[in-house]
Amino acid sequence: MHDGRPIEFGVNLNNREPLIAPDYDLSALLELSSKVEELGFDSVWVGDSLFSKPRYEAMTLLAAISQRTQRVRLGTACLVSSTRNPLYLALEWATLDRLSGGRTIFGPCMGNPEQGVRREFAALGLPFSDRATVFEEGLEIVGQLFREGRTSFKGKYFNYDDVAFHSGTEMEPLRPLQMPPPTWIVSNPRLVGDKPTDQMRATMERACDRIIRLGDGWMTCCRAEHPEELTEQIGYLSDAAERHGRDFSDYTVSYQVTMNIGDSKEEARAAFGDYISKYYPELSQAMDLSNWGPVGTPDEIADWLREFSDRGVRHFICRFGAIDQFGQVERFAREVLPRFQTQEVH
Repeated sequence: MHDGRPIEFGVNLNNREPLIAPDYDLSALLELSSKVEELGFDSVWVGDSLFSKPRYEAMTLLAAISQRTQRVRLGTACLVSSTRNPLYLALEWATLDRLSGGRTIFGPCMGNPEQGVRREFAALGLPFSDRATVFEEGLEIVGQLFREGRTSFKGKYFNYDDVAFHSGTEMEPLRPLQMPPPTWIVSNPRLVGDKPTDQMRATMERACDRIIRLGDGWMTCCRAEHPEELTEQIGYLSDAAERHGRDFSDYTVSYQVTMNIGDSKEEARAAFGDYISKYYPELSQAMDLSNWGPVGTPDEIADWLREFSDRGVRHFICRFGAIDQFGQVERFAREVLPRFQTQEVH
C-alpha cells in the first residue's frame, strides 16, 4: 500500500521481441494483451525506437490493443517524443485516447545517450546535444493541444500561430477524451556513466522541474540495485513541486522493472542475461545486468517490489526478460501479484 492506494501493476508487452524470438509474433503479443487484462493487471505498455533497436511502432500497436481490451490502461514506456513532430504526435495520441475510451497514459522520453539514438537524431536532422530543449518544447505544445485544442507556442525549435485541429466546420477541436491524458515523464539521470556531483545536481533539478511543470507523474527504470537513488530523486521532485506551488502527492511515481522469475536465482539470471543481450545489444554492454531488475524466486521478486513500493513507487511496469512471455506473466500473476492485492484500502 502507498498513500492509502493499492500498488498497481502493468506489463510491458515487449514489442521488440517479435523481431528476436521465433515463437512470439505480433498475434501472440495481441493475445498477451488480452491475457494480461484477464489476469488482473492494471495496464499494458509498449516501448519505442526508430532504428537503433527496431520494434513494431508503439502507437499503431496500442491502437490495435485498444480494440482487444476493455479495462486496462494503455501506455508507452517510453515514447521518444523528442524525435516526433509535436503536432502529429498530439493528433495521433488524441485519436488513440478516443479509440481506447480514454484509457491512455502518455509516457514520453527524450532519448538515451546510446550511439544508436544519436544516429537517429542525426538522420532526422535533430540536435541531439540540445534534445532536452526539443523535448520540453514538444511536451509543452502537446500539453496545450491536449487541454485546449490549440497552440500559439513560440520557442527555439517550434513556432506556431494559433494552430488548432479545428477548421471552423467541426463542432470543436479534436482532443483526447481525457483532457489531458496522464503524462508520466521519463527521467533516468544515471542510466550510463557517472557525472560529477554538480552536473548531476543540475541535471536532476532540470529533469524534476520538467516533470512537475509538464506532467503528472515520473517514470524511471534501470537502477534496480540503488533504491536510495529513487528516494533522492523524489526529494528533488518534492522540492520542485513546492517551488511551483503543486502538491507532490498528486503525482504518480512509476518504475519499469525488467525481471525474470525462476525456481532459483541462477536459473532466472541465465535466462535473463541471454534475453537482455539480444534486446539491448549496446546498453547491455554498458550497464551492470543487475541494475535492470530482480531475478530469482517469487519471494525474491516480491521483496524487491516491496522495497521500491515502500520508497514511493505506485505503479510498476513489469517487463519480463524471457523468451516465454506468457509463462512469466502467468507465474507473476499467480505467485507475486496476490501478495500486493490482499490488503484493503483505508
